[in-house]
This record gives sequence, C-alpha cells and structure tokens, in this order.
Amino acid sequence: MKSTVRYQDTRGLDLTGPRFSDVVVKGIAPGGGLFVPETLPELNLNEILALADAPYWRRAAAIFSRFGVDVGSERVDALMRRAYGAQWDNERIAPVIEARPDMHVLELWHGPTSAFKDMALQCMPLFFSESVEMLHARRLAEDDYLILVATSGDTGKAALEGFADRAHTNIVVFYPADGVSDLQRKQMVTQRGDNVGVFGVRGNFDDCQNAVKAAFSDESFADELHERWSLRLSSANSINWGRLLPQIVYYVSAYADMVAGGGVKAGDSIDVCVPTGNFGNILGAYYARRMGVPIGRLLCASNENNVLSDFIATGVYDISGRDFVTTPSPSMDILISSNLERLLFHLAGPEAVREWMLQLAEEKRFQVDRETFAQMREVFVGDFVDNDTSLATIRRVFEDTGYLLDPHTAVAWEVAERLRDDSPVLVVSTAHWAKFGTDVLSALLALGYAEALPADCDGLSGVELLGRVQELAPGACVPHALAELDTLDERFGVVVDAGRESIEGAVRDWLAR
Repeated sequence: MKSTVRYQDTRGLDLTGPRFSDVVVKGIAPGGGLFVPETLPELNLNEILALADAPYWRRAAAIFSRFGVDVGSERVDALMRRAYGAQWDNERIAPVIEARPDMHVLELWHGPTSAFKDMALQCMPLFFSESVEMLHARRLAEDDYLILVATSGDTGKAALEGFADRAHTNIVVFYPADGVSDLQRKQMVTQRGDNVGVFGVRGNFDDCQNAVKAAFSDESFADELHERWSLRLSSANSINWGRLLPQIVYYVSAYADMVAGGGVKAGDSIDVCVPTGNFGNILGAYYARRMGVPIGRLLCASNENNVLSDFIATGVYDISGRDFVTTPSPSMDILISSNLERLLFHLAGPEAVREWMLQLAEEKRFQVDRETFAQMREVFVGDFVDNDTSLATIRRVFEDTGYLLDPHTAVAWEVAERLRDDSPVLVVSTAHWAKFGTDVLSALLALGYAEALPADCDGLSGVELLGRVQELAPGACVPHALAELDTLDERFGVVVDAGRESIEGAVRDWLAR
C-alpha cells in the first residue's frame, strides 16, 4: 500500500501535517504560508524514460502516485483520463517541438483555453471536488467551497473552464480591467456555468492579488460565508499545491520525449527556460530537477517587470521603488511572485521565510543571506527582455523558422538564446499565439510596442485582428474557441475598485444574485 505524503507550511505555522486532499481544499496555510510536501519522491532515469511509451494521462497518474496522494489509484487513473482527454487538440497533450535543431519548445497550450494554465486547471478541479467528497465522507467538513481567483489573464479563464458546474464549488475571478488582452477578457466574461462569476478591478494584477489575499485573511468574511452561505474559501491560483503538482508532470514528460525523439542523449542534462511571473511554472521544473530529472540550469525569463531576474542576480527582492509596467506579455506582469516563497523555504527554512515575507509586506523589500543566494545561483540564472525586443523576437523567429510565438514565449526564446551554452535548451511555450493576436500582428508588421496599428485596423476586435495575422502568416491556425468569441454574449461587465472591501462586496452581491 502506498504511503500518504504529509505537507508542511512554508512559514512553519501549520503543524497539523495535512494530506493532499486537505491542502488542495485549503489552498493556503493559516498565516499566509504555502503548503509543500514533507518529502519529494525520487525517480531514476529508467523510470523517467519509460514514460515515453505511455499516454500523457498515464504519465500524470504515475507522478501523482509517487507523491502519495490520498486518492485511490484507480480513481486517480479515472480522473486523469478526464483531465487529459478529448478536450485537448493534440493527443500528446504537451508535445515537444524541435523549432530548429538547437531549440526545442514545450507546447503547453493545446487545452481548451489555449494557455498553459489548462495543464493544471483541467486536472486540479477534478481532484478538488474529489477531495471535498472525501472530507464530507469522513465528516471533516460539511460546507462547499468558494474559489477566489486573482488573474493576470490566463489563469482566470482556465480556472473558470475547469471549475464551471463542478460539484461542491463556486468560483469568482478578479482581473485587472485594463491589464488583459481583448481576447483574454472576452474569454472570461463569456464563460458559461451557473457557479461562475467574473469582475474587473481598477488597478493592476498586484492590486487584484493583494485584495484577494486580504479577503482570505479576513476572519469575519470567512465567518460570514460559512454562516450565511455554508461556504469556505479556497484558491485556484498557483499558491495552491493542487496547481503545482500537475506542472511537475510536464517537465518529467518532456525529458522522456526529448530522449525518445533524439533531442538529448539519455542521462545528459538539459536547460529549461521559462517565461516567469508568479514563479509557479519554473518552480515545477525545480521540483522535477530535485526528483531526478536531468535538468541543469533553470533560466528565468522576465519581461520589463523584471523583479525576478534582478533578484536572481543580486539576492535582493525590491519593489519599493519599482513601477508596474504594462507589457505585451500580461500574464508575467507581476511584481509580487508568490511562489518564490516555496523556493526560499527549501533553501533557507520557515524562520527565514517568515522574516523575509514580513519585510516584503512592511518594507517592500528583503535580501537573502549569502548561503541562500549561493544555493539559488547554483540552479537559477535570469535575464529580462524589453517590450520592443519581445515583439522583434516574434518576427525574427517566424522569418527564420516559420514558427509563430506568442509574446510570453518570445521572452523565453530571447533569454534562452542569450544564456544558452552547450546543453540542449527546452523553451517553455505558455500560450497559443492567437491569445495575443494584436501584439503578434504588431510584431509581424515590425512595429514597436507603443506604436499604433495601421489605420485600417481601427475598430477591429481582437478576433478580427487574428485574420490580419493569418494574412501575414499563411497556415497559422486559430483555435475554434477563440475564433467564436465575438459571437458569444458577454455575461459579466462589472468593474470594482481595488481593495479588500470592494472584493468582498462584489462576492456578496454575486452570491445574493
């Protein structure tokens, strides 16, 4: 019988040793810490390479099993079949593409919302509902759950799609009203489902995230939800371990595929370059590395909101005087990278994390000690790409290879080219180009980020601009779910102020509808 893995709190305040089902439902630890497993499984090379012969759902089930999730193995198999089934437009789910002989791309956007968040959010809601059923059966809980999500763009739609009409859950998403693309906004506000709500927020992503975090910390709000609506709060952001575990899977899977495809010799290490905002995606690669996947360096690619690349270079995390910058890669427009806390826990322990997170909250900066910095630099290296360069990279790569990048992947590609050495590089592609068609069109027209599109584009919707991209890139396909957005009714149009009280008020109004 498999052993059940227990979890610990990055700030050392929750000493109960919860199980997987508990931490998926809780989302965040009391006191604001994040849950991490007490132990990580180890994989040998033969176990990794054997996955190349299995469909993706079996690969995911195998990794979940090694983490000792407290769900029966047959049930895990059934849930993974559903998570990685017919809703994906590529049966390989997360294929590795050789864009050119020395650059491999891990495509993570073949799911229903055309973004990498589907990799976790087609999976996590199934295990969330399963976990609630288990808690009810053990009489450890009677309430259902309200999922609150702050999104910089892609998480919102992926979470809505994953949780729509899912048992025991309601979900409300908050997004920066002027900080997402037209297509991202339409994907969210046209979402179907009786248990979903969407609100714009006046401010940037950090304003959304801080307000949602404050709502989670408001005990009176939690009591009100329980007493009036029989609901408890949880999260679908990458602070939830249920989001991170599926992200580990695709790095293990990618290495197996690269060896099977001849892109790397078995046992040789690869570098992985990830466009990074909230640090969850690159953290999945870090965990895969610790489990035994032959990954050498982790290349952290930032856009002009380059707090992470600066931190990796200096050991100082400082947002005290940093302006928030709007970029063509809005899912990376983040200054407070929540998942960095998990890495710091593994490097320095809970006492240091508590001190650093308090300094960040009060002083907007912290500096890690010399030993922690040295450990981080053994694995991580970073760089950032400005707005105009990210668009120029899209055009250059398309002209050179015929491969069309979205702006987030373009940031990773550029950083990978700058930092690469003799190791094969795996560039993580986080979105289909059509999610950001306006900026891709600017790129193909050789325009800078601040330059206006030609006058004949005035008044065109985000969907209509995709057709202009296809004129310049014949053969570039648009996923059906994006192509039909202009024909769908917009169900949600309310925009609220940033801040805890506004977020809580919006939730009350939505629940009382």
